[in-house]
Amino acid sequence: MTDTGSITASARTEATGTGLHSALQVCPVVLAGGAGSRLWPLSREQYPKQMINLVGERSLLAETTGRLDALADSITLADQLLIVCNEEHRFTTAEQVRREGKRARLILEPAGRDTAPALTIAALSVVAEKQDGILVVMPADHALTDLDAFQSAVAEGVRHAAAGQIVTMGIVPARPEVGYGYIHIGDPVAADEPNGARHLNGFVEKPYFELAKQYVASQRYWWNSGIFIVRASTWLKAIRHFQPAIYEACLSATESGSEDGDFFRVDREAFMRSPSNSIDYAVMESLTGDRSVAAGVVVPLAAGWTDLGSWDTVWQVSPKDNNGNVAQGHVMLEGASDTFVHSDGRLIACVGTQDLVVVETADAVLVADRSRAQDVKKVVQRIREQRGSEALTHRLVHRPWGHYDCVDGGERFQVKRIVVEPGARLSLQMHHHRAEHWVVVRGTALVTRGEERFIVSENESAYIPLGVAHRLENPGKMPLEIIEVQSGSYLGEDDIVRLDDQYGRQ
Repeated sequence: MTDTGSITASARTEATGTGLHSALQVCPVVLAGGAGSRLWPLSREQYPKQMINLVGERSLLAETTGRLDALADSITLADQLLIVCNEEHRFTTAEQVRREGKRARLILEPAGRDTAPALTIAALSVVAEKQDGILVVMPADHALTDLDAFQSAVAEGVRHAAAGQIVTMGIVPARPEVGYGYIHIGDPVAADEPNGARHLNGFVEKPYFELAKQYVASQRYWWNSGIFIVRASTWLKAIRHFQPAIYEACLSATESGSEDGDFFRVDREAFMRSPSNSIDYAVMESLTGDRSVAAGVVVPLAAGWTDLGSWDTVWQVSPKDNNGNVAQGHVMLEGASDTFVHSDGRLIACVGTQDLVVVETADAVLVADRSRAQDVKKVVQRIREQRGSEALTHRLVHRPWGHYDCVDGGERFQVKRIVVEPGARLSLQMHHHRAEHWVVVRGTALVTRGEERFIVSENESAYIPLGVAHRLENPGKMPLEIIEVQSGSYLGEDDIVRLDDQYGRQ
C-alpha cells in the first residue's frame, strides 16, 4: 500500500529541488490513454488503437512495453513499467501486459486530461517510492522498425536527463507531412557532435502542406515524436513552475488516490480539476524562454518511427504487393493499386480501385480516399452525436472474465454469445427491465439465481427472471460458452445493478 503522506512529502521536496536521491533508475512510462478515432472502425472508444494488431502479430501496446529491455545491461532499469491508462481500459491493458510477461503498475485516469497531467501523476508515483528516477515516456500507439537505433537514442537521452535537462526525441523528416507536429531545432549541444543532440528552439503545430515543405527544406524542423526523457524531480519542478494548477490537482488526486491490486486509482474529483494540456504546451514551449528550471534538448531518432494516427500511415508502413496494395484478412484484389484493405471476416473484393482505404468489421465498413484519411474522425464524431454504439465498442466486447459477442437483436430481444474463461465469474447482478435465458453450448456453468446455486451442463439451459439476483461462473478447466437471449423493454448495458463484483466495477 502506498503511503499517500510520503507522496506529498516526496513530491514537494522534488518540486523544490532539495533532497536528491541515490542512483537513478530508468523507468519506462507508457501513456496509453488515446482513443484513436482516425483508425475507426478497428479502433473504438472502449477498445482503442493501442490494443490492436495493426502492423504485426502483437498490439502496439505489447510492442511498446518491451522496447527498453535490451538496455538493462547498460543502465539500471526499473523492475516494473508504469502505464497510465483510462480506467475503462484497465482490464484489457492489464491482460495484454500479463501476456507479455511484464510487471506493471497501472495508474488509472478517470478521464483524459492529455499528456501533461498523465506524466505528472507518473512522476508523483515514482517519487512516492523515494526515488528520483529517469522517466522514458512513450506513447503506446507508435511503431518502430529499428529497435537498436531506438535504444541507442534513449541511452543518449538518459545521459542528458540525468544532468537535469528535459529531452524530447525528434525525427528528421523524410517528406512533408501535415499529420505531425514539428520541433524547431537549434544548434548542436556539443560542438564536436554536429549530428548529436540539439538545443530546443520551439514546437510548432501541424502545418499545411506548403509550410511543411518549407520546414523540410530548411533542415531546422524535425517531426515531433512525442517521446520524452526526464528525471521525475525535474518534471515536477517544471510543471509546478509553469503550470501550478496541473501540479496541485495531480498532487491532490494522488494524495487521495487508492491502491487496488496492480492498479492505482487517482481521486476523480481532484484529477478533474486539472486543466487539460499536453507536455509540449504545458512545459516544453516555455523552456525556450525560461530556462530557470531546465533546458530543452532534442535527441535525433532514426529508428523507422511512425505515429500510426491514420489509415494512410498504416498503409505507408505495411508490406505491399507489386501494385502498392496492402491486403489484410479475407481480401481479393483485381486491377487495384495503392489500396489498403482490411477484413475482419467477410470477403472484400476490390476491382480497379486506386488510393482507397477499405476496412470491414462485424458491425461497420469504412471506405475512404487515402488522402482524406484524417477525416475519419469526423465520421466518428457524427456517430457519437447520433448515439451510435459503433463509436463506443465493437460487437465483440472484452471483459475481465472473458468476452461476449452481440450476434443478433431486435426491438425487444438481444442474442449474445458469452465466453467465460476457466475459473472466472461475472458479477452478482440484477436487471430492472429484462429477463435472460442461458443455453450452455460448451463447458459447465455454475449458476446463482436468487437463493439457488446449481450446475448447468452442455445442452442444458437456465432462466433468469426480471429483477432476480444472478451470477454466472465457470468452475471448469475449459472455456465456458453460452448463448444468452435477453428479452424485455430495455436491453442496454446500463441496466445492470452490480451487487458484488470481484473486479471493483460499480
